[in-house]
Amino acid sequence: MAHKDQHQTIPHRGWLKREMDTFRARLAHADALPQLAILGCISGFLTALTAIAFRLSFELPLEYLLPGDSESFEQLPVEARFLLPVIGALIIGLIMHRIKAEHHSVGVGHVLERMHHHQAQLPAANGLLQFIGGAIALLTGNSVGREGPAVHLGAVSSSLLGQQLKLPNNSLRTLTACGVAAAIAASFNTPLAGVIFAMEAILMEYTITGFIPVILSAVTGGVMSRIVFGNEPAFAIPLIELGSLWELPFLVLCGLVVGLAASAMLLLYRHTRTFKERPVLLRMLFAGLLCGTIAIVLPQIQGVGYDTVEQAMLGELGLVLLAAIVIAKILVSTVSVGLGMPGGIIGPNFVIGACIGGCLGIIGGYFSPEQASSSGFYAILCMGAMMGAVLNAPLAALIAVLELTYNPNILLPSMLVIVIASMTSRMLTKQLGIFSLGRDLTGYYSPVFQMLSRSGVTSLMKQNFAHHSRYLPQQMAAPLLENKPTWIVIEDAGELKYILRSADLALYLQEQLLELAGDDIIDLREIPGDRWQLFPIHARATLQEALLTMQQNNGQAVFVSQPAAPLMSEVAGIITKQDIDNYYQ
Repeated sequence: MAHKDQHQTIPHRGWLKREMDTFRARLAHADALPQLAILGCISGFLTALTAIAFRLSFELPLEYLLPGDSESFEQLPVEARFLLPVIGALIIGLIMHRIKAEHHSVGVGHVLERMHHHQAQLPAANGLLQFIGGAIALLTGNSVGREGPAVHLGAVSSSLLGQQLKLPNNSLRTLTACGVAAAIAASFNTPLAGVIFAMEAILMEYTITGFIPVILSAVTGGVMSRIVFGNEPAFAIPLIELGSLWELPFLVLCGLVVGLAASAMLLLYRHTRTFKERPVLLRMLFAGLLCGTIAIVLPQIQGVGYDTVEQAMLGELGLVLLAAIVIAKILVSTVSVGLGMPGGIIGPNFVIGACIGGCLGIIGGYFSPEQASSSGFYAILCMGAMMGAVLNAPLAALIAVLELTYNPNILLPSMLVIVIASMTSRMLTKQLGIFSLGRDLTGYYSPVFQMLSRSGVTSLMKQNFAHHSRYLPQQMAAPLLENKPTWIVIEDAGELKYILRSADLALYLQEQLLELAGDDIIDLREIPGDRWQLFPIHARATLQEALLTMQQNNGQAVFVSQPAAPLMSEVAGIITKQDIDNYYQ
């Protein structure tokens, strides 16, 4: 019976392998929309589980450990407010000290770097550090956000799914963006903001093939989030709107102020990253001491800080306290993340922006109490503007504020403030957002790079070729050219591979017709004609990787490798530089 069952399962395994091979081959094409849609749904489900688990990993313990809710660090004794961040930072430092430095990189910047330099192949070790380190940082009241870790965890979950299924690298890019969108949707109940952030900040392009799987992933993540956390907006505030059009000049001033604050944050982050080579334990301990010391006086800077955001929107905080929170939060959060603490920077942006808006709203009320909008209205506007300016993601910031508040009245003024803040920050710092600082993203924004990254090499490779060893008997030449191959692959065991146009071999035979005898040997490496060395590339690679391989080797062609059995060629297909030029031209 066991023998019979074994024979029954072998055909099933063969069928599954064939189907997966077909699925992978289809994904290599830029228009593999049905396959990507399926992967988007699967990615959204798996990512949502990871993001929800991360959020619950620190929220549930804090619900029991803190006197009030999960963000009431203000109610802790002074000594606890100081010791908690220091102890948490020390634990994180000890963990990072014991693991390899290559696994220390976390957050959205790490995701972008892996997208650009490693074809969206994210390592599991960095994701594990992000989960554990981020949870410890938030549990102990360090001044970081939960958004950056959620984005990283969503990206790594989806990337690992693709790597386990051995999908082509071009689909890994879309799959990673799906994970980012689903993570944001699952963590903050903002599915549309998740989609826009994934397209604007991660993929950096808008295409139908990218949009549909990312949307499906975000919907899946959003549904999972609502099952666990409910459908309530993040900030429970009344609907407020622009008091008068006479406030528009003041809104321009708000954008300038937020742009200056964002510039200060970016410049401080750039300076802090110069200490990246210092011992990790020392860096983490310094970040914890800085947070703990300032938290003695300003406990509002601790944790995620959404309670402070809501208080600023409701006008419950005074001008001096709001200004103090802005300065302290910029200093502590920027230094902490810049030194490598595995936390996010998006949440601190919300806190800083909301408090700046609260300050400006109070000041505006002093000058024109009849026409000025409430301080909460300015808190909402500046919260989105700060996020858009620091992250260089203005559209994602606009949608995030809309979904977090459920207030359509803020759209028009938010657009103005976000644009002014983003322009101001970009002009002052000459940077494309905090995630690009210190990272080589040369060419990443190129349309050619984006186009070539959407397709796998198997979608373009040419298989109309014949292959032979270097020395070809004259009587074998005609059979070799019988099927009219485009190329002759010249390959010998242990030797470099070359390609020769079959037309050049045919021309040589015609010219030497009277001189060649039946037993003569033709040296395919010596006869006249175009002959290029072949460089290997994996079948999962993208066309962008193929072009980069040619450029690095000053070559004109690559071959797509396949597992080679004895007496079988490892050349599965050929791609030339001319093929790639024709593809994008």
